[in-house]
Amino acid sequence: MLTLIFIILMIALFAELIGLAVRLAWGILKVVGVVIFWPLVLIGLAAAGLIYVALPLLLVTAVVGIAMKN
Repeated sequence: MLTLIFIILMIALFAELIGLAVRLAWGILKVVGVVIFWPLVLIGLAAAGLIYVALPLLLVTAVVGIAMKN
């Protein structure tokens, strides 16, 4: 069940971060870091069995992404 919640939030966060990165017109390195590196870190943590670490990090990132949207 936690894995399903993680996957759903990961997809939502990925879409949110792409929009945020493009809208803020960051440099290419920051865009690559946010759009590629951070999701890979979260997926790697989940794949390694550290879902209890990955899920709070994902939730914190989602809250920050939503707060930055407004």
